[in-house]
Amino acid sequence: MSHDRYQSPLSERYASKEMQYIFSPDKKFKTWRRLWIALAETERELGLPITEEQIEELKAHAEDINYEVAKEREKAVRHDVMSHVYAYGQQCPKAKGIIHLGATSCYVGDNTDMIVMSEALEIVRRKLLNVIAELAKFADGYKGLPTLAFTHFQPAQPTTVGKRATLWMQEFAMDLEDLEYVRSTLKLLGSKGTTGTQASFLELFEGDQEKIDRIDPMIAEKMGFDTCYPVSGQTYSRKVDTRVLNVLAGIAASAHKFSNDIRLLQHLKEVEEPFEKSQIGSSAMAYKRNPMRSERIASLSRYVMIDALNPAVTSATQWFERTLDDSANKRLSVPEGFLAIDGILDLCLNVVDGLVVYPKVIEKRLMSELPFMATENIMMDAVKAGGDRQELHERIRELSMEAGRNVKEKGLDNNLLELIAEDPAFNLTFDELKKTMDPAKYVGRAPLQVEAYLKNVIRPLLEKNQDVLGMKAQIHV
Repeated sequence: MSHDRYQSPLSERYASKEMQYIFSPDKKFKTWRRLWIALAETERELGLPITEEQIEELKAHAEDINYEVAKEREKAVRHDVMSHVYAYGQQCPKAKGIIHLGATSCYVGDNTDMIVMSEALEIVRRKLLNVIAELAKFADGYKGLPTLAFTHFQPAQPTTVGKRATLWMQEFAMDLEDLEYVRSTLKLLGSKGTTGTQASFLELFEGDQEKIDRIDPMIAEKMGFDTCYPVSGQTYSRKVDTRVLNVLAGIAASAHKFSNDIRLLQHLKEVEEPFEKSQIGSSAMAYKRNPMRSERIASLSRYVMIDALNPAVTSATQWFERTLDDSANKRLSVPEGFLAIDGILDLCLNVVDGLVVYPKVIEKRLMSELPFMATENIMMDAVKAGGDRQELHERIRELSMEAGRNVKEKGLDNNLLELIAEDPAFNLTFDELKKTMDPAKYVGRAPLQVEAYLKNVIRPLLEKNQDVLGMKAQIHV
């Protein structure tokens, strides 16, 4: 590691080696060579005078790239594609004259971008599925544990810890749907020439329209794609990058929401992210257990959400068949979006896998608020005991206000049950009132909702993708 120049935190701290390789120069230039082989094979199969010997020579040097030759050549010609054409030709003297035949730079550049984004989306898909799988275990394990729910971060009707986890899970599942759809629509650019008209191939194939129509489908099949975009300028539409990064931004939004909830729950001491034995929470306050992983999720997620603006603006400002003001931006925005979301999902997986739940704290907070939420049930019991519903409603309102003042102004415990027991209008003893304080009575259908969601939605999804489950996240810092 060099200490005298800027190093991207995405590479040094956050993203996995697997995702970093997808966007590495080695991956790019090896894919260029695969594309040149596919083009030469296609042209030979369609009748151009290219020999099998030339193809075999290209294949023999598909992996052993002579980087130094390409680097030196680029200093002279200032063109990365032509530098690598030259370097490849140095290794393949018999095939030198047919490398890149009829193609423009975007043939290797844009097709490689599509291949790389498709493969990167597959890594994201696998990690997203594993986050969902871990959340499913968590939700199932805590589906019946009552907890205080919040609307506006104010106490509301209880839910369960597991039900709350299904809310996180459902958003990630929606992201998975978006990802799979967008990935299924990705196509290669193919080989359409400098302005997308295939004019060079019209010349090469002497106007044979049938053969020219077969070029793109044949290249697509060789590269593992179903098809190519039917029309293009010199490049594929930059709107494709917008769609892809919007998927990443959607995942980031879900991860941010999840991490915020964990941070709030950790503040409440109800649920904590994993905290390692030797981990330091604060340089000054030794007792602190900061939710630093969840904070990092939030931080990186904001970056990805904002990063999605880059391809949107780039797409909107392309001129006619192409301009080159996309290139520098794409080199940053697309890889960094993927590297960041890769780190985010590793963090999510690590956090969910190690979540610590404190049932006693959860119960204590819930019980401190439950008397207020039980008032409707108490009122119904009092009516059954002979009371007047309208009068009782007013008395409960007054007593609730008194209990609230005791808590907020005097710092006392919630004594609403005692106040109701002392009021003869209710005709209920304190012991009878305490029987209404079973939290499970107030969670509605939450446990059943968790079971139904897991059974009907999540487990079929996970069973269909069993081959990618079981991942463990590696957190570097």
